[in-house]
Amino acid sequence: MSWRNILAAIFVLWPMACAFAAVEGTEQIESDISSRNIAIESNFTGQRIVIFGTIENSQHSEFEKALYDVVVAIRGPKGTIVIRQKSRVAGIWVNTEAHTFANVPGYYAVLATRPLGEIAKLTVLNAYGLGFGSLNLRALGPNAAASAANGSLNVFRSAVVRIRQKEGLFSYKSDGVVFVGRNLFRATIDMPANVPVGQYATDVYLLRNGEILSHNRSQLKIQKQGFERFVFSAAFDHPLIYGIVAVIIAISAGLMASALTRRD
Repeated sequence: MSWRNILAAIFVLWPMACAFAAVEGTEQIESDISSRNIAIESNFTGQRIVIFGTIENSQHSEFEKALYDVVVAIRGPKGTIVIRQKSRVAGIWVNTEAHTFANVPGYYAVLATRPLGEIAKLTVLNAYGLGFGSLNLRALGPNAAASAANGSLNVFRSAVVRIRQKEGLFSYKSDGVVFVGRNLFRATIDMPANVPVGQYATDVYLLRNGEILSHNRSQLKIQKQGFERFVFSAAFDHPLIYGIVAVIIAISAGLMASALTRRD
């Protein structure tokens, strides 16, 4: 091989080698959760989940503080919710306006190393759906566009978040993620007893200077077990049979109670 060919090969391979080295040296986040399956039975009162992980190729030194930020988002199965507004008409409180929202998580929790507004700009938070204000709550119906134009739709969006928070299904902790050492981190969240069943996604984001460096996702499944699972499956998979059996049981219980309390 001539020197000319060798030099040509170097010029071709050098940029590729530099790019490969840059990728190898990029910070990456690795994370996992303490439990990937949660069983709901009659004595279920909620469960604590621990999210933990480390930063690979970290440039953080023991004398530096707040070089990286970590944000954890736990999202449950999505569904629709109807929000109604009551107004006083002729001395009576009646429903005067209602909106239906889609893409509403059944459960949503965000934990971070510090307040989200200090970690990244709103454009970044909106792009990744981090924070209550960044949720993509899509309003349905013919009146949605008009309400969005006059600004009243934001009142209903806020009501969705407020109701979910009151139920314990939406939560936000600005100090929920803590570093243990230079590169290790952990976060703890207590899931309530009324948490919906289904498939969950636990997303962990690594940020520096307001930019997303790395992202890792873990799956979590919550399902009913035992007799509760049988009743839940029967109600949703075979609603007609479930309804007939429920009516028969109710009638039988009523006849039995009547027979026991009847006076001759």
